[in-house]
Amino acid sequence: MLFVVLGCSIVFALLVVEVIHRLVRRFTHSGKMYRPGQVFGALLATQISLSVYPMDAPITLHALGIALILAGAWLLSALISTLVDISLSRIRTDVTDNRHARRVHTQVTLVRRLTLVVIGVLAVGAILMTFPGARAIGSTVLASAAVIGAVAALAAQSLLGNVISGMQIAFSDAVRLDDVVVVEGEWGRVEDITLTYVVLHLWDDRRLVLPTSYFLKNPFENWTRTQSALLGTVELDLDWTVPVEAMRQEMRSMLEGSDLWDGRVSVLQVTSATQGFVRLRALVSAADAGKLWDLRCLTREHLVDWVRRQHGGSLPQVRTRAVTSTSKQQPASDQHTDARVFGESLDGAQREQAFAGPKP
Repeated sequence: MLFVVLGCSIVFALLVVEVIHRLVRRFTHSGKMYRPGQVFGALLATQISLSVYPMDAPITLHALGIALILAGAWLLSALISTLVDISLSRIRTDVTDNRHARRVHTQVTLVRRLTLVVIGVLAVGAILMTFPGARAIGSTVLASAAVIGAVAALAAQSLLGNVISGMQIAFSDAVRLDDVVVVEGEWGRVEDITLTYVVLHLWDDRRLVLPTSYFLKNPFENWTRTQSALLGTVELDLDWTVPVEAMRQEMRSMLEGSDLWDGRVSVLQVTSATQGFVRLRALVSAADAGKLWDLRCLTREHLVDWVRRQHGGSLPQVRTRAVTSTSKQQPASDQHTDARVFGESLDGAQREQAFAGPKP
């Protein structure tokens, strides 16, 4: 009779789980709760059947209770993951201005992971409480909780620091998922943020893994904290004969014909004129970091090619000139007083006497 009731209970529980799964799948398109729901339903049906028809098997009942706790934790974790997926699916990150969406994704992801850790710890605690020996030890453990807490805090100082840093990052909006950052001289995109570390997907497909505490203790560049649009520079050292205005018009024409330029900034300036060269700086803008890099390279290549084809004399060059002297050097007494530190005036004589002493 027991096995008949047990079998019927399990079949009924699986049917109920199947109906609930189909309803959930219809509205959420998620099947994460199906397997844990089947396991939990079968174990719960078994537990109810054994409570109606008790059996003398304490080890089996104890094992069934532990399995039910684990299945419940699994089902609860799947439920939380499903709710999070439903919430995040309504917040799109594949749009132009996705700063708020990436912030929400970062916070919700970290909170989900922290919640799953808490569920796991509670499940382990509940399993331990099913053992009579653990209950007896509980009073002793509580009596020495202060010492154990101090030792645990000292041993897990780094881990706890990273966990706290992860929560600060999630809610301080310093770094979000999909942010473009420059860390340790490396340019990349934030691929994943956990409670203890951050993964950066670098431009050459390498992964840079850093502890979360790094972003609270060290400076770093975040290129997309407020917006993704950026400015970039291109510098060229050319000869003094370069036609700056014509070059400015050529750069403007090139940018207007490129789909990489966002139309915001197009500036060409002479920023330095020393020795035998003048330095020209082109300032351009693009919608994001990837397009900006390509636009800077395109601008540099186009301007170099334009100078080479249209104004070859403006390329960097070093001039030399031979000077032939036909007159003898004038005596020191014939030199103009403006070329001397102390001129032939009353003030100059006083300064000369103050610095060099009286004339013999």
